[in-house]
Amino acid sequence: MSTDNGRRFPDGFVWGSATASYQIEGAAKEGGRGPSIWDTFSHTPGKTLNGDTGDVACDHYHRWREDLGHVAELGLQAYRFSVAWPRVQPGGRGPVNREGLDFYSRLVDGLLERGIQPVATLYHWDLPQDLEDAGGWPARDTAYRFAEYAELVAAALGDRVHTWTTLNEPWCSAYLGYASGAHAPGRVEPAAALAAVHHLNLGHGLAGQAIRRAAPSGQLSLTLNLHVVRPADPDSEADRDAVRRIDAVGNRAFLGPVLDGAYPDDLLADTAHVSDWSFVRDGDTAAARVPLDVLGVNYYSTALVRRWAGSRPRSEDDGHDDAHGSPWVGADDVEFLRPEGPYTAMGWNIDPSGMTELLLRLHREYPGQPLMITENGAAFPDTVADDGSVHDPLRIDYLRRHIAAVGSAIDAGADVRGYFAWSLMDNFEWSFGYDRRFGLIRVDYDSLERTWKDSARWYRDVIARHGVAD
Repeated sequence: MSTDNGRRFPDGFVWGSATASYQIEGAAKEGGRGPSIWDTFSHTPGKTLNGDTGDVACDHYHRWREDLGHVAELGLQAYRFSVAWPRVQPGGRGPVNREGLDFYSRLVDGLLERGIQPVATLYHWDLPQDLEDAGGWPARDTAYRFAEYAELVAAALGDRVHTWTTLNEPWCSAYLGYASGAHAPGRVEPAAALAAVHHLNLGHGLAGQAIRRAAPSGQLSLTLNLHVVRPADPDSEADRDAVRRIDAVGNRAFLGPVLDGAYPDDLLADTAHVSDWSFVRDGDTAAARVPLDVLGVNYYSTALVRRWAGSRPRSEDDGHDDAHGSPWVGADDVEFLRPEGPYTAMGWNIDPSGMTELLLRLHREYPGQPLMITENGAAFPDTVADDGSVHDPLRIDYLRRHIAAVGSAIDAGADVRGYFAWSLMDNFEWSFGYDRRFGLIRVDYDSLERTWKDSARWYRDVIARHGVAD
């Protein structure tokens, strides 16, 4: 609720921050870990900025105690981390690698000792390379292997993990990995991307069922990066249809099977020239529809589109250059325009109203579904002062406005249970390597020293007051 002293959030609202295994852990060849698609991709010349890899990253594998000290000092009530599948099952199948699983067991115990809720994401894009060699997410078998892996981890840690998230941003895994080729494994195969969409949805459902069996006391979640898409001309029927097309392939391709139990008819029609969707078998969408205790929502920016009369042109706002394909399978006649600024270092527009709009849409369409902001944050060109401090007023302003936008959605009736800032620390930012910094805590990639930015102190104060000041 909004008060004279700022905005205070409801009792029970959870404050946290998030990381991902390949982005921070390092120790790529230690402890029995096998290679992932991101090891292969980042070691392929030309795939990442400056040829950066996650071999060392933030060295969290060795420095986890230090990092949990920062988590505790920030006052975080929950910490969202991801489990590296190839650290637990090096080849993506078969018996567990005990040394790898023990790492996460120690991490979870360390969080509990500090009074912090562990929120574990089982898949944040680091598919074991052996499974990719066998077909990857376009292959149906990967969904079953994912469910087996989920059950192994949940059986080992389920008595201690508060919330289990099956997948992080399957849109990225499917479309950036298999359609545009901008992310690992770097394939440009639109039909395979649609098969990956389905098998990720199926894998989520099968894994959710496995988690329910192995860890019945834990909450079940899925994190989606849902797109807020607006027409260039709201009065143009063609532009409104462009929005519909992007919404179908970007949002309802996941919301449909997971929450409604079916793929939307318009998605199947829009993509019929790419695939006949014969990979969907009887019972698949019912299996994908596992009741969620909370739906995770990642939000960063909005999109602006219009209908294009010819073939789809390259767009500077897509984040993909001419070496990549389009992630928007079935929407070749949609053009992405650059929304009004300001922008972050990623080139993403800053628009907190999109956060409120998205949360209220989900509340309207799925009124009984609790929601959680599982990622929100911004990269800016941080400057280290002579005294070693990092003043980042742009990041503070970004976080303040977006947290207030969450509050506005709650005021309007949305059931939002918490907010996780992305990210706890600077890290390997996928194809952008170490050039983009999202962290509340700065990491010197030479010395690996951690330094709190002003935004970390600001966020600590937000948590302490349970809200943002005016």
